Formats: sequence, C-alpha cells, structure tokens
Amino acid sequence: MAVTVTPEEWKFVFFDGARIAELVEKLAGQIGLDRDVLIEVDESTPLGRARVTSVDPVVLSVEGGAFEDPKRPRHMSDRAVCDVAGKWLLRVRDRLDPAFGEPPADDELTLAQTTAWDTYCIGRLARLGYPVQRQRRLYHFRNRHGFSDLADAAFERLWAAEGLTWADIQAICDETEPTRTPVG
Repeated sequence: MAVTVTPEEWKFVFFDGARIAELVEKLAGQIGLDRDVLIEVDESTPLGRARVTSVDPVVLSVEGGAFEDPKRPRHMSDRAVCDVAGKWLLRVRDRLDPAFGEPPADDELTLAQTTAWDTYCIGRLARLGYPVQRQRRLYHFRNRHGFSDLADAAFERLWAAEGLTWADIQAICDETEPTRTPVG
C-alpha cells in the first residue's frame, strides 16, 4: 500500500507531504485498509471540507483548512490530519466491507445519517488511541438528532460500537427522528 500526497511542493501553506503520507499510511494499516491512497490537498483555501472522491483507488480530496493547526494558521496539524483522514478512511473501509451493507453515496446522505456515521467512525478512531474531541462530537450529534436522553443514548451506542452495519446506523437514525427539531 502506498500513500501519495499532492501537491509535491507547497506554495501557500507550511505542510509536509511526507508527514501526511506517514500519518495516513499508519492509519490505513491500523484500520485494515490495504489500498493505495491519494491525498489531494487544495492548499489555496483555508476552508476545511474533505471528501472521498473514489474508493478504487482511494482518493481523499481535502481543502487546506482541514489539515491546519487552529492555533497556527497555514501550518499543518498531525492531529487534524489523523482526525480527518481517519474518519474518511474508516468510511471507505465500511463501504468496501460487504457485511456493512450499501449506504447511499455521500452526497445523498441526510445530515442525521452523516452525523451518525461520523460518530461511529470517530469512536473507533478514539479506541485506536487517537485524540478526538468527544464533547464536540456529542454536541454535533445532538444538533442533528435532538437534545434528548434518547439521542444521548444513541450517541453512546454509536461511539462504543464495533461491527455495525449500515442498517444499524439507519435504525439509530430512525429511532432518533421523533426527537429532532424540524429545520426550516
């Protein structure tokens, strides 16, 4: 398995492509993803969107702000790289696992589905020993699933889970639907 990072030469940010590749290679090995990975960083934007644009080969498209240290603008954060890449690589691994099922394409997921799957991924990342912001994730989950005991229990189940399927994640979303505040 090889990890390639583009661009090779940084013009707008002080990132280290070799370090990004090293971190992502370690992550991929820990989560059991044995595929080549291409990380495409758009260093021209401080925004923080990231997405998987392909699973074969794995291509992670990242806006520079996603890998940035919040206390040192334009500088890379190992923690941010691991948080962002870890979540997306776990999603790729889920998508490639026939036992997981067939979730909708990322752009077809509802906000509740996205947040539930993210919670499941970041919980696994935490158990691998990576620092994560659990309270931030809980607040984000509550915003999409409701501020209720039911939503909090759903978060805990997702956070602690191993071996969920897409049907399990969807069932949790269905369970919290009555506690959600309508948007609009």
